[in-house]
This record gives sequence, structure tokens and C-alpha cells, in this order.
Amino acid sequence: MTHQARTPNTKINKKTRLRYQVIEIIAYWEGRVTTKHLCNCFDIGRQQASREINTYLGEHAPDNLEYDMQLAGYKASKAFQPIFTRGSIDEYLNLLALNDRLVSKSNHSALGFREVTSVMPPTRAIDPVIMRALVRAISKGRRLEIEYLSMNSTEPEARIIAPHSLVETPLRWHVRAYCEKNRAYRDFVLSRFIGDPEVLDVSPNPIEEDTHWNTPIDLVLQADPRLNHHQASLIERDYGMCDGELVLPSRLSQINYLMDGLGLSLSHHKKDPSHQQICIKNNDELLNILNDKGLLKRE
Repeated sequence: MTHQARTPNTKINKKTRLRYQVIEIIAYWEGRVTTKHLCNCFDIGRQQASREINTYLGEHAPDNLEYDMQLAGYKASKAFQPIFTRGSIDEYLNLLALNDRLVSKSNHSALGFREVTSVMPPTRAIDPVIMRALVRAISKGRRLEIEYLSMNSTEPEARIIAPHSLVETPLRWHVRAYCEKNRAYRDFVLSRFIGDPEVLDVSPNPIEEDTHWNTPIDLVLQADPRLNHHQASLIERDYGMCDGELVLPSRLSQINYLMDGLGLSLSHHKKDPSHQQICIKNNDELLNILNDKGLLKRE
């Protein structure tokens, strides 16, 4: 159940705000938050963790938590209303996934709920030198001279790019950048950069001129029409569809990544509807737009 969040104090620093978010998420979803949760999550002492909870209660949400002697911790009260979170399930699931990755590295859980297994694709190898140079170029709006490995050539190729955004897809990370060789904005796979990049002068090709990046576009999903009524109803429930559809906002430059991540295609469909279960409702619209812009994937 999603609550209507109250507006938090905007003067709170990011570190404290993050701790308050964890307090709300764990208390609401797991039913009990303690100083140990904060100690493990943020590597702070018990006294500091106690102060964080007391300050949260004393200055922001006096009615949100109540101490339970049997639980030996704070639980969400019946009057609980989120201030620093939305009370949304995805907040807890994201915290579980983060906790699972941290536990796998340190064998040290920040949450009470430990039995979580993440099935993740392997991480692509990204050179830290490359990453630092990209982040600095993006933050300062500068051009970057860098070498790139392509599937079409056995030799690395020097490129001058003006990166403006990092893009995460289900399988890999990209950087969105203006490419001076192609004279266009392109996506580059981070793991294919090599060498020692050089940060150059300020770029004359900012993010504001990347038309495809700045063009919003929706991917509209629906249950496969070939499913029977019961099956379609289950799929609509699974995805939280409203009026038989789910609208996923995206960007024109990123819409193909979104479809790939869902295993969907504009040009062909699975023969067995039980395999995919969902399909693109605005297929023809997207097909026309991407074909017109030269962004349609050829399969």
C-alpha cells in the first residue's frame, strides 16, 4: 500500500536523509527497526544510530514509530505516514537487492530479512581510468579524446566525444555522447573504451542539442491478445496494468534498450503467447516513428 508522503525538511543533508529513508523502509516493511540496522547499513556506532532514530522521531515524525518491548525495537505505528519515502514496494525491493550485493561481498547483512538471491548478468569489465575520465568530462561539459574498440574493426580507433549522460541497460552500461567523427550523438559501450583518455576543452555540443535524447516517448504494454481472459487478467495483475495497459515512459534514444530488456521486438512476435505473455500495444506507432528517425533495429 502506497501512502501519501508528507514534505520533509529540505535543509536535511543527504547522509541524514538516507538514514531516515532506511528507518522508514525497514520499519514499515519488516515491522521492526533497531539501531543495529543503521549500524550495519551505514557503519556507524550504536550511539550515533540511536541519535538518528531519536532525531527522526523528535524533529520530523513523532507519531510514525513506537517502541515495542517484545520486539526490542521500533515498529511502524498505526498512524505511520512516510516523510522521506513514498511507502512504495519498489523502495523495499531495491533495498533488498542492494543489501544482497553487499552481503555477498562482506557477509554482513544490514537487514533482518536475509534470504534473498539476485540473478544478475555478469558485470562488464570497465577500466577505472576510463570511468573517472568520463565522469569528469560529463560533470564539466568537456570533450574527451579516447580510444574505442568496435565489432567492425580489429584495431582501436581514436575518437573525440562529448559525453553527457551514463545509461544503464539490463546487460551493460553505455555513455551517451556527441561523436565528432560521426557528427552525431551516439551510444558507446563503456567496456569497449581503452587507453588513457585525455579531457579536452569545453564541448560545443551540449545535452540540450541531443534531439533524440530529449524526445520523450512511451512504450505501452498489454497482455498478449492471444491469451484467454483468465490468463490476460493474471498478466495485467502481475504488471499492475491500468485499463489493460502499462505505460513506460522513455526517451527516443533509449526506447530500443527498453524493448530489448523486456525481450520485445517491433518486427516479429513469439509464436507461443504463453512464452512472452506481454506485447507492445503501440507497436505500429513506434514502428513508424523509429523508422522515420532511422532508429529502427534491423533483425
